[in-house]
Amino acid sequence: MRAARSSLPRTIAAHAVLLTYTLIALFPVFVVVVNAFKNRRAIFNEPLALPNAETFSMIGFETVTSQGNFLLYFQNSMIVTVASLICVLLFGAMAAFALSEYRFKGNTLMGLYLALGIMIPIRLGTVAILQMMVASGLVNTLTALILVYTAQGLPLAIFILSEFMRTVSDDLKNAGRIDGLSEYKIFFRLVLPLVRPALATVAVFTMIPIWNDLWFPLILAPGESTKTVTLGAQMFIGQFVTNWNAVLAALSLAIVPVLVLYLIFSRQLIRGITSGAVK
Repeated sequence: MRAARSSLPRTIAAHAVLLTYTLIALFPVFVVVVNAFKNRRAIFNEPLALPNAETFSMIGFETVTSQGNFLLYFQNSMIVTVASLICVLLFGAMAAFALSEYRFKGNTLMGLYLALGIMIPIRLGTVAILQMMVASGLVNTLTALILVYTAQGLPLAIFILSEFMRTVSDDLKNAGRIDGLSEYKIFFRLVLPLVRPALATVAVFTMIPIWNDLWFPLILAPGESTKTVTLGAQMFIGQFVTNWNAVLAALSLAIVPVLVLYLIFSRQLIRGITSGAVK
């Protein structure tokens, strides 16, 4: 009873801290979404008020759909994000399986070398990347963004997945080998299903920076046919006049895919994070 009573204040304090952090994190999202449904005057006069019969307006969404090619920008973001996620998960899982399963000369050194990508921001090599893309003729193509985001996401993916794959039972993999399964079948049929929580964790942590990125789309793919959602929203921001209704509406629509992904993979994400915490 004493232990339960002593742990109650700690539990309340922990929940209070988590609730406070949640409110702080969701506050910008709340401001963006709420003001997307209000007219311009209401945005500046009462930015924290909910829209009512007088202030409610869909002008921002109408502007986004009528001006520019927002659907094309949305499609480009989806293509880049999905393709980058597939490459990161596939190549990252294969590299993690090799590092965790096979013992070869330089195994540890290779793992440390790949882990450096987590500590060194890829943006430091922007000039070299741009020169490489110009020489390859990939400027203003979605392929350039996919390659960069794949390279950006691989270090973290390999680091997380290799730790999870080391926990997969060796007896299970050896039994598969005895049954005549190839290494590819062991990887795809036995190992990957067991590390799904880790894959979901990597997918969420990889998708959000890709979807929200403005740096590389602005430098590598600023053309009208290759703009992403975040870059397309900049068209409503001018030097002297900014259409805040359209900007907030575009940002509100850009939140939807991330929210859908979280709702789909939330259970796997929580399992992956808690499993890593236990380890």
